[in-house]
Amino acid sequence: QVQLVESGGGLVQAGDSLSLSCEASGRTFRTYNMGWFRQAPGKEREFVAAISWSGGVTHYAYSVKGRFTISRDNAKNTVYLQMNTLKPEDTAVYYCAAAPIAGIIVPTHLKSYALWGQGTQVTVSS
Repeated sequence: QVQLVESGGGLVQAGDSLSLSCEASGRTFRTYNMGWFRQAPGKEREFVAAISWSGGVTHYAYSVKGRFTISRDNAKNTVYLQMNTLKPEDTAVYYCAAAPIAGIIVPTHLKSYALWGQGTQVTVSS
């Protein structure tokens, strides 16, 4: 079973960039679609970005499209989230998650993701 560990969170100013990483243990990383989600205080966890097992398909939430980029390196068992032009409303705990491949659909709903990391805090000051 894959275990996920996020890193790269921190405190930045509005307009800055930050890169998150999520390293997966185990040998089956490439059999999972991967996603990033976030949860702000008092709010529900929401979808941020997803990437197919091959890296060929990506999806983004409207609020981050054009600013965030998801990518993966299957040789390193790692998925990344590059976040540019950060805004205070991006402040949240960011989680990576793994969804077993099921057909050609790359899911964006959190219920499709079976495995979760512990989360990493991203704080954007104004």
